[in-house]
Amino acid sequence: MNASGAVAAAVVPAAGRGERLGPGAPKALRELGGVPLLVHAVRALARSRAVGLVVVAAPADGVAEVVALLDSHGLAGKDIRVVAGGATRQESVRLGLAAIPEEVGIVLVHDAARPLVPVEVVDAVAAAVRAGAQAVVPAVPLADTVKRVDPNPGRPEPVIDTPERATLRAVQTPQGFDRAALVEVHAKALAEEAAGGAAAPPVTDDAGLVERYGGTVVVVPGHEEAFKVTRPLDLVLAEAVLARRRAADDY
Repeated sequence: MNASGAVAAAVVPAAGRGERLGPGAPKALRELGGVPLLVHAVRALARSRAVGLVVVAAPADGVAEVVALLDSHGLAGKDIRVVAGGATRQESVRLGLAAIPEEVGIVLVHDAARPLVPVEVVDAVAAAVRAGAQAVVPAVPLADTVKRVDPNPGRPEPVIDTPERATLRAVQTPQGFDRAALVEVHAKALAEEAAGGAAAPPVTDDAGLVERYGGTVVVVPGHEEAFKVTRPLDLVLAEAVLARRRAADDY
């Protein structure tokens, strides 16, 4: 790997179970077109010239399996490392960060469940961090009207208000960060957790941690094919996208 701070490293947290896809293997190991989602995701990152290293945070009891899986799909020649992940996404990212050489100044964090992210999105995120952004997220405009509600699962939920759709974006990955900034916010979150203070509102991505501690996050254009495979219908859509790409010799 080029040791320059201008070359990014990517962390792929892949230790989760993904229960919404139904029973079976962990979500990252479910197959899309005969290939596990994780392999697709790692390949997408490895295609980018901006990425010099990919660190996969695997299930703690499945590191050897993931190493063998990646090797068996022709990824052995790439600079790819597999480490044991944690019980939460946040912990897995932190463990992945610890495996990145100190000289790497740009870090991307990518969901294994976004297997079809185009390389131009990866490049754009890395370029924005290289240009000086502290944190970058790819995102797409919303097609649907959104209502904010008072949660009441299983019963009719009162609407609180209707946010202006033009100001909203659906956020994707990879998200990009100045490495020092990302390490700092993870350390702060860990210290708060260890101190046993009042529970902070949950964050679902690393950009949310940057926001929590006063950092600045910017948005670059995402892509409709960088959607997250969460439910069975998402897998059907992903199969269709992959089939179209293969028919066009784009994949």
